[in-house]
Amino acid sequence: MGVMHASPAPAEPPDLHQIYAAHVGHVWRTLRRLGVAARDLEDATHEVFVVVHRRLPDFDPERPIKPWLTGIAWRVAADERRRARHHRERLGDDVGLGEPAAQPDPEQLLAARQARDLVAQALDTLDLDRRVVFVMADIDQASGPEIAAALGLPLNTVYSRLRVARERFAAAVRRIRLTEGAP
Repeated sequence: MGVMHASPAPAEPPDLHQIYAAHVGHVWRTLRRLGVAARDLEDATHEVFVVVHRRLPDFDPERPIKPWLTGIAWRVAADERRRARHHRERLGDDVGLGEPAAQPDPEQLLAARQARDLVAQALDTLDLDRRVVFVMADIDQASGPEIAAALGLPLNTVYSRLRVARERFAAAVRRIRLTEGAP
C-alpha cells in the first residue's frame, strides 16, 4: 500500500488588527496617490478597513495582500471622488513616493520636492481607472496578474490601461516641463 500524504492545511487569513498595523501606511499612501483629498484621507482609510473587515472571509491568504488592499482602496477612492466631484485637490509633498535615508543638502531636497510635484501633477491628469493600474504597476510594483485579480479586471484590460496610462503620464510630464520651462 502507498503512503498517504496529508495535504497542507489552508493558510489562515490574517487578523484585521494585524492587517491594519502592517498596511495602514500603504493604504493611506495609495488613497493619496489616487487623488483622495488630504482632509478626507483619515475617513477614507477607515472606510477601506471597514470593507476589509467585511470581506476578510473572502480573502485568499495564498495571494499577496497589498494588491487586494489596493483594489479596495481604489473603490473607496472612486466613491470619495464621486462625492467630492466639485472639489478636486492636487497631490502635494505627502504623496509618499519615498523619503531620503540620510539628510540631503538643500539642493537635493528641492530636486526631490520638484520631482514629487511633477509626479503628482502628472498623476492628476489620469482618470481613476488608469491611475490605479499605473500606481499599482509602476509605483507599488504589482504584477499584471496581481492587478487584474485585485481590481477584478481581465488581464488584457490591465495591460491596455497601463499602456495608455504610461503614454498619458509621459505626455503630461513633457507638457508640465514645457510650461514650467524645465528640461
